[in-house]
Amino acid sequence: MGLSSIAEKALEQGKGILRLAPTWVPRSFCVPGRRIKLHPDDYYVLGGERGGIDERWLSSTTPAENGPLTGENEGLSQIVFEDESGVQKVTLKDAVSELKGEIIGDRLWDEYKSWPMYSKFFDNMGPLPHHIHHRDEHAAMVGQNGKPEAYYFPPQLNNHGGDFPYTFIGIAPGTSKEQIKECLMNFTKGDNKITNYSQAFRLEPGTGWDVPPGMLHAPGSLCTYEPQKASDIFAMYQSLVNEAVIPEELLWKGTPEDRIGDYDLLMEVIDWDLNVNPNLMEKHFMRPKPVKDVAEMEAEGYSENWICYKNEAYSAKELTVFPGQTVTITDAAAYGMIVMQGHGKFGVWDIETPALIRYGQLTNDEFFVTERAAQEGVVITNPSANDPIVILKHFGPLNPDLVF
Repeated sequence: MGLSSIAEKALEQGKGILRLAPTWVPRSFCVPGRRIKLHPDDYYVLGGERGGIDERWLSSTTPAENGPLTGENEGLSQIVFEDESGVQKVTLKDAVSELKGEIIGDRLWDEYKSWPMYSKFFDNMGPLPHHIHHRDEHAAMVGQNGKPEAYYFPPQLNNHGGDFPYTFIGIAPGTSKEQIKECLMNFTKGDNKITNYSQAFRLEPGTGWDVPPGMLHAPGSLCTYEPQKASDIFAMYQSLVNEAVIPEELLWKGTPEDRIGDYDLLMEVIDWDLNVNPNLMEKHFMRPKPVKDVAEMEAEGYSENWICYKNEAYSAKELTVFPGQTVTITDAAAYGMIVMQGHGKFGVWDIETPALIRYGQLTNDEFFVTERAAQEGVVITNPSANDPIVILKHFGPLNPDLVF
């Protein structure tokens, strides 16, 4: 069966809602926090050289940038079509290329010719190094897009906070560019102490942060839901974290080969004014905001909040359907979704929240809703007498519903 045939059949089977298989991504420089429901035996299933699996990518058409050992289709979400003859898959990337606006809507297809975002669960036991995602002009040097991202800390995945539930972000006001450049030049000399020039904020489940490109940040150890632009570009600016040595090659990741060794270019990647803003929390911290009147939603049997809303490149909502309720939820744009809690019906699909997932196992917790299905409205039924259904929804650029 050809790619378009599989995608078309999956689209028909789901009445405009596509079932996705879990997409697991390892990171050689990370230690899994073991909160993303992967079976305990499977966090290192790809072998020690690949590192532990501490990411699950959601609605992704973006290949993972994991070096020469990167697996085929690593990071790419797969659409699942299942009938009496068995299970067939096609990547969401290929399906969007084939069916275009039928999946993501003509607005996004005409502008981007792709699904231009993805989300992930990032689940690390400790903090990450202070690092940076490039802006468009610097990412273009290596043929990539710049990468803004956002964080939300789902309560369902944060039964413990890991080793360091605090995030360093930005550069402390009063720091000079020469001080930061000296840290970068000391990268191979042990601890370059770059976080001496930053400030950390305690992380709170049920809240989030906006992280524009060009912003230095050292994410803490809460399990994080991360909507972001479709790119996997980064560079590590901290040489030692949690007693783990960061390879120098990661300092130069995202740097053109002919500019490796150019510390001035590394400094250019930093958006200086953005980093030294003394009001970082006011500017970048996000508490949930109701999508409309709270009493009106409660009377209809649900609650919905914007959880990521400070960047035009993506947005995200948290939807809660109360026990025993059936609701119809409309959205103006296509979106990916992941079920965080509960079970029931989502359109034609049975949905459920798995407690434990084997590597390679299919689930019924992740779907992609086409623009037409979103606009027509998805009927969601919660048969439980006690347990709410909680769903996270990630949208592409310039969501027409997002107006503040």
